[in-house]
Amino acid sequence: MKNSFDDIYEVVRLIPHGRVSSYGAIAGYLGGKGGARMVGWAMNASHNDDTIPAHRVVNRNGVLTGKAFFGGNRMQELLENEGIIVKNDKIQNFKELFWSPTKELL
Repeated sequence: MKNSFDDIYEVVRLIPHGRVSSYGAIAGYLGGKGGARMVGWAMNASHNDDTIPAHRVVNRNGVLTGKAFFGGNRMQELLENEGIIVKNDKIQNFKELFWSPTKELL
């Protein structure tokens, strides 16, 4: 995956309020199926930029794997403020809430 963090941020900014995407879906859209880890690094590096909704990016199963980087339950709180239900660090109705950049942006 030869994309920069800025390319990743551009896609993440498009995730609608109340929806979520995954590290792998974003990486796949940008042409790097194995680049999910890079997307995770970009999300971790974005926490000082309020224009990047990093809380809307979760793992492929809807688990809040990045929550430690938000501190406490902040990631869950941000998602719940958008009407997303989270139980045991996992998004409920994940399939219905999932936003695929490959499907939505083409």
